[in-house]
Amino acid sequence: MLSVPKNMQRLYQNALSLLYMGLALYLTVLLLRYPALSLQYASTGLILWFRKMIPTLLPFMILSGIMISMNLTARFVRLLHPILHFFYGTTPNGSYTLLMGFLCGFPMGARIAGQLRRGGRISRTEAESLLSFCNNIGPIYFLSFVVSTLSLQRPLLPFLLMYGIPLVYGMVLMRVNRGKAAFVEPPEAENHAPEGLLSAIDSSILSGLSGIGRLGGYMVFFNLLNIMFVPFPHLPPILAHLYQCLLEITSGVAGCGNAHPYLVLILLPFGGFSCIAQTYSMIRGTDLSIRPYLLHKLIQTGLTAVCYLFLTVS
Repeated sequence: MLSVPKNMQRLYQNALSLLYMGLALYLTVLLLRYPALSLQYASTGLILWFRKMIPTLLPFMILSGIMISMNLTARFVRLLHPILHFFYGTTPNGSYTLLMGFLCGFPMGARIAGQLRRGGRISRTEAESLLSFCNNIGPIYFLSFVVSTLSLQRPLLPFLLMYGIPLVYGMVLMRVNRGKAAFVEPPEAENHAPEGLLSAIDSSILSGLSGIGRLGGYMVFFNLLNIMFVPFPHLPPILAHLYQCLLEITSGVAGCGNAHPYLVLILLPFGGFSCIAQTYSMIRGTDLSIRPYLLHKLIQTGLTAVCYLFLTVS
């Protein structure tokens, strides 16, 4: 009786290994067949990382790391915490995660949740609940890059949908999860002695450089995967743009331009597979799971699609 599940599991693992090996072989052939195009895709990812990710994210990574190391997170959100606690039931560290996740943009929500959970300063239930809705494209990114690239004449409604849907969704989710388990700071959270300023700066810079370096690697790799459909030049443009956005949202937005704005706006909450992989990188080494995060992202993407479908029909 027990041999059947084991045999099925072994068969599944072998099939998965063959699939991975086949994809790796296919990519290797494409890299050798189209070396100039491979260089172009990799360079695009590297330039986007250097021009967009480093200037906008690295300062926030370092600053947030300093505040976490010096135990300043609760003081930072002291004024807003009563409001956030009323609507979301968050602890002070949870309020800090929520606020920084929305203000600083992806992947700061995941990074802060991972850091606080890794240090035992936030419960697993609260961290996973926050991770489900506060790890989004940042408002600065949306207003400065998405709006201009898509040539949006009236960006207010897309902006409200982009951030209103996860805020309302998170409010419902937090209340449901709070009914299952109270959001309280773990007992070990009180045992963390704050670091000195110089020590906090040093460790935060090293941690920030490591984190931003990993994000750059993901952007280069997922941009390189655009080469997979080069042998199929007669695909409809909308399918090519869909594939680009699903792979890496920044290059997808740039490649799509204003040709299919609704496609981009619907896929922004999902963020693309590169964002999923980067989120996993930020929470790796903790007991937080990527599967609930992926499920909730798909739900929010579906809700966004329904909203835009309703708006276009009406």
